[in-house]
Formats: sequence, structure tokens, C-alpha cells
Amino acid sequence: MTSPIDKAQNYLDLNGLNSIRQQSNATDKESKQAALESAAKQFEAIFMQMLLKSMRQAQDVLASDSPFNSESTKFYRDMHDQQLGLELSNNGALGLADLIVRQLGGDTDNFTPSSVLRTDNNVPLAAQRQNVSDRQSLLVKEKDPTNDRQTNDSSVLTQFIQKSSPTFEQPKDFVTALTEPAKRVQKQLNVPFEVVIAQAALETGWGQKIIKTPQGESSNNLFNIKADSRWQGGKAVKETLEYEQGTMVKKREPFRVYDSIADSVNDYIQFLSSSERYQGALKNSSNVEQFLHGLQKAGYATDPNYAKKILGTLKKVTSLLSD
Repeated sequence: MTSPIDKAQNYLDLNGLNSIRQQSNATDKESKQAALESAAKQFEAIFMQMLLKSMRQAQDVLASDSPFNSESTKFYRDMHDQQLGLELSNNGALGLADLIVRQLGGDTDNFTPSSVLRTDNNVPLAAQRQNVSDRQSLLVKEKDPTNDRQTNDSSVLTQFIQKSSPTFEQPKDFVTALTEPAKRVQKQLNVPFEVVIAQAALETGWGQKIIKTPQGESSNNLFNIKADSRWQGGKAVKETLEYEQGTMVKKREPFRVYDSIADSVNDYIQFLSSSERYQGALKNSSNVEQFLHGLQKAGYATDPNYAKKILGTLKKVTSLLSD
């Protein structure tokens, strides 16, 4: 006989989930334990479904031209994955449900204290913290004998900006975030920082269309620099439109992936300064039109209106900076 809680193993049946809630309100210990175990399996199933979804998204990048890559096919595929996640959880595939039951059920006898655990294969946690203090100055500092601790906020903030992939809700956010990095380009290449921001804005749609990795993360590629044979880092393949003999052609090209926008800006400086083809554009880079038309002529982009479009974007950048 199938119990009400067993019905929750079919992701389309919400009555099973309601039965878990009702049984959790029971007074006897056995019913509460059974409800806890079933709920834990549901959480494990959700996690398993997230893993399957991420795998599918990575596969979709390579299957854009497949006849099976249709919305109807994806609909039934997702239904299958939802049910598969529940079944794998029911079989204890990950063991996550058991951990949840042990934690929420009060079973602490079999847990190993975190103080004796290693967070990698070699270095104890205490030693890792000491290394962080020596190299990055991110270890919290003693403020008084009562062990109240104070964080080095400026250092943490600097590390966060360098490592994170910020989101830009408005063009103003994009301009604000890129002002300081763009000024670094101006210092080294003598290109007005407003022009640098305008080019990045055109390439990425004000940060809304930054190329994604197969895992769905930001590539942080602000200038859409392609990953040619010289590039040894990560890559993200994307469909792009190129002009060939005046005609737009659809292609799939690899683009560079950076850990942060700071890395993207640094590589932009290196990319232009180290390439012979862009030296003409950099000869008088403070002259905006000369620089942009020099980039276009050197083949930075195949769009015949590339320089003109950046100049148009530059007007909005200037307006946002003056607000």
C-alpha cells in the first residue's frame, strides 16, 4: 500500500507534500521522524534538480542547431529531470538527506567538530587563516580582551570588487563601476576614459549582455576580445554576427573569460599595446575620432559603423557622468 508521504515522490503530486506537513504536526515521535526524513529527501531532490538543470544549460550551448533543441522537447525533458531528481534522492544518491535528518533530528553524537576538519587536503584551517593574514591582510583583528572582533573592511571590499562579477541595473551603474578602471586605461594608453566606457557599453549593452560561460557565469569580458591561439585562459563560445564583404554572417566564436572586470581592463590594455596592428590608433589616442577610426581600420570590429556607434554612445556616457 502506498502511504500519503510516498506520493510526494511524484513531483506533480502536491498532496504528498501536504501530507508531510500534516504528519510533521503529529504528536508521536515516529511520525515526526518519518515526516523529517521525507522532507529531507525533498530538499535533496531540489538540489539534484538544480544540478541537472545546470548540466542541461551547459549542453544547450552546444546544441543550438540540434533538431531536438525545441521548447516542447525542453518542456518534457525538464519534467523528466524533475522526476529523476526525486527518484535519485529517494535512493540516497547524494546522502544529503541523511545529513539533514541528522542535523535537524538532534543526532549530534556522530558529528566531527569543525575545529578538527581540514578544508583542503594539506593545510589545517588554522594554518590557512594565518596564511590569509600574512598575504592578504583579511584576517579579523582583536579589538579588546573580550574577543569581540573587527573586520578589515577596506581590504575585504577591495578583494570583493576584484573577484566578483557585478550586475548593472541601469546605464548609470555601468558608468559608475567602470570610471576608475577606465581611468587606468587613460593613464597607460592616453585614451580618454569616457571613450573606454563608451566602447565597453556598446560591446556589452551597458553590461546587460556580457558573454556568459557554459556554466551561466559572467565572462567579465567588457570589450568582447576573442580567444585566439595566444590566449591560455578560459573561453566562452558565443554566436556572433560578422560583416564579410558587406554582408552579415552568423558565426560561433570563442571569447576570453576573466576572473573580474579588473582583469578584463588589464587585458584590454595589454591587447592594444602589444599588437602591432593597433599602434596606428594609439599614436594620437587622445584624439577620440582618430583613435576610434584607427581601431575600426585595424579590424578591431567588422562593423563598418563601429566608430560611429561608439561616438553616439559616448554622448550618453558624457551625459551620465555630468549628472
